[in-house]
Amino acid sequence: MFTDSHCHLNFPELRSQLPDILQAMSDAQVTRALCICTTLEEFEDVYGLARDHAHLWATVGVHPDNEGIQEPTLDDLLQRAARPRVVGIGETGLDYYRLGDRSVADMAWQRERFRTHIRAARQTSLPLVIHTRSASDDTLAILREEGGFASAQAAGLPTATGVFHCFTESMEVARAALDLGFFISFSGILTFRNAADLRDVATYVPMDRILIETDSPYLAPVPYRGKTNSPAYVPWVAKQIAELKGLSVESVAATTSRNFDVLFAHVGQPA
Repeated sequence: MFTDSHCHLNFPELRSQLPDILQAMSDAQVTRALCICTTLEEFEDVYGLARDHAHLWATVGVHPDNEGIQEPTLDDLLQRAARPRVVGIGETGLDYYRLGDRSVADMAWQRERFRTHIRAARQTSLPLVIHTRSASDDTLAILREEGGFASAQAAGLPTATGVFHCFTESMEVARAALDLGFFISFSGILTFRNAADLRDVATYVPMDRILIETDSPYLAPVPYRGKTNSPAYVPWVAKQIAELKGLSVESVAATTSRNFDVLFAHVGQPA
């Protein structure tokens, strides 16, 4: 019924109690989840979850916040993306939130990493899972530069597609993402009392472009805020969207799951 489009089941908070997590998902009618990779070092663990569980899937990518880890080359991403049950590239993007004493100019390495992921997505025709925080202008600019939305379309070549995950940006950024053909995914943040502006964005985004997620083990929705999040809580995100849209929770579950199938089109293909 429900699909959690972004979670981190390999993180210690969840991996250590995986049987209980999977049972809670089943009890909550969360029938599928996408396990997101954030470093090449953890890829085998993420991939193993998808390999060993028919209702789990995997991505390959290096999170923009991660430093001091193996820097991904295009070939690194392409080789791993070729494995069965790997259905996306990311989590990737830009994050300027923790600059410290650095300037935006100092983050050139992060922008080049993002470009590498976009090139991998275009070569594999897999969707990007995009993280952007305090960096939306550069995120959109690089997507436009690397995504091939003009030259590739004219030549009949693949363009970038994907999802802006755990969306917390402005209405303007949402419009720009939609104009580029991207989906927008909402997390438990949507249920927070101080998220009125974000609820306005969710009201605006068409249902055929919305995904739901937990980003677990982080960002548990109300009424579990402050606790360890899990895919079993994604129905609370669907409930909030249903209230905003004047729809039934069942309708939101069905539509967002269908959107997941549209975006991650490799799901369901033979392993």
